[in-house]
Amino acid sequence: MVEIKIDYEGDLHCNATHLPSGNQLVTDAPVDNNGRGAAFSPTDLVATAVGTCMATVMGIVARRKGIAIEGMTVAVRKFMSDDLPRRISCLEVDLRVPLPASHPERAVFESAARSCPVYHSIHPDVEVVMNWQWQ
Repeated sequence: MVEIKIDYEGDLHCNATHLPSGNQLVTDAPVDNNGRGAAFSPTDLVATAVGTCMATVMGIVARRKGIAIEGMTVAVRKFMSDDLPRRISCLEVDLRVPLPASHPERAVFESAARSCPVYHSIHPDVEVVMNWQWQ
């Protein structure tokens, strides 16, 4: 169990503290939802979580197999629904892996990304598109 303490500071701005480490992050409502867009929005954190989770799980596999994937990049584009209730409708994830497309562990890495806990925690109505770029 991990506890995160969140302080609402007013003006749609929150400060969250990860109690085990003391690390903090701030959120702000997006401009298109009455905010300033001065920081990650809560739904931006969902997009961030899926991308970092995929990279982390792939990193665990790479470490276990002794394969270097440092320099891998992940970009996530978040699309919000046009109808109500307001929600994430699609997450498009670009994974750029510094391994050749012919790498013998390619399928293992792709499977690892799809096995990340955040991916499995996202509502099934949210489309998640994964675009792979092997180098």
